[in-house]
Amino acid sequence: MDHRPQSSPSPESGPPYWQINLKRKVVPRVIAVTSGKRGVGKSCIVVNLGLALTRMGKKVLILDADLSLASIDLLLGLTPRHTIIDVFSGNKSLAEVMVTGPGGLKVLPAAPGQAGFSELSQAQKLFLLDELDAFAEEFDFLLVDTGAGISSNVLYFNLGAQERIVVADQELASVIDAYTLIKVLSTRYAEKRFKLLFNKIIRPAEAQNSYEQLTKVADRFLSGSVSFEYLGFIPQDEAIPQSVSVQKALVDISSSSPAGLAFTQIARTLMSQEPSTAMDGNIKFFWQSLNQRAADTFSQGVSHASQLR
Repeated sequence: MDHRPQSSPSPESGPPYWQINLKRKVVPRVIAVTSGKRGVGKSCIVVNLGLALTRMGKKVLILDADLSLASIDLLLGLTPRHTIIDVFSGNKSLAEVMVTGPGGLKVLPAAPGQAGFSELSQAQKLFLLDELDAFAEEFDFLLVDTGAGISSNVLYFNLGAQERIVVADQELASVIDAYTLIKVLSTRYAEKRFKLLFNKIIRPAEAQNSYEQLTKVADRFLSGSVSFEYLGFIPQDEAIPQSVSVQKALVDISSSSPAGLAFTQIARTLMSQEPSTAMDGNIKFFWQSLNQRAADTFSQGVSHASQLR
C-alpha cells in the first residue's frame, strides 16, 4: 500500500503529517551521507557533523551502514561489544547494540568483514526499518553513513533517508562517480533532491568548479529533473589526519581549525533548514511510525486520512 500523501491538505482538513504534535514537535531528520567513490572522507564528515549537531543540543544517532568496511567506531575510539550484525542475527536488540560516544552522540556500529552482510536481503532491510521505527521519538537526527558506489545496500540506505548529502572531492573521478550515483537514484528510484558537499579542498575555487561540473552534466543528461543544494566544502586540513590518528572527532579536539570551523558551519546550516517535507514513493526510515501517529491523531477527530492512502 502506498502511504505517501497524494495532495496538499486543505485548511479545513487538518495539519500535514510533519506538523502533527503528539510526543514531540518534529519528527527525526534522516540524512544519508553518501558518495560514489571511496576515499573522499565521507565517514569523517558523518562523525564530525554528528558531534557538531550534538554539541548544539540535538539528539543524534549515527548508523554505520557501510557494513563491510565499518569505521565510525574507529574514528570515535569506541570499542563496541556488539554490532548491528548481532541484531540481524537475532542475538541483540538495537538498544543493546547502540553505544554512546562523546557528548552523548549515539552510534549503531557495523562489523567489517562479516560474510553474508555485504548485501542485505529484502527481509533484513525491512527488519531494520521496523527496528529503527521504535526510536523515532528519541532523536532529532539520524545520520546514515552509507557505503560508496551504487551497490544494493548503498541505494537502499539512500532511499531510506529524507535527505541525501553526496560527498565528493576535487578529483574528476570523484565527481563522475558522484554523478553516477545521483543518476541511478534519480532515474531508477525518482529521488530528485540532493545536497552536495566537497571535501579535502585546497582552494575554494576547486569546490566551486567541481560543483559546476556536476550540475552542468546533470542538467544536460537528466533534463533538469534533479535539484541540488550546495552545502559548501571542507578544506584540506592537517588537523584531520591528526584527529584520525588519536581516534577523536576533529570538532572535539580542534574545533577552531579550518576544517573544524567548516564542520560547525555546515551543522548550523542543516539546523537552520526546514526538514524536507516532500515525500516520494520509496520506503523511509520512521515512515511507518509517522503513519501510525498520524492515524492515531486522525482517529481523535482530524479528518484528512486521505493523505495517507
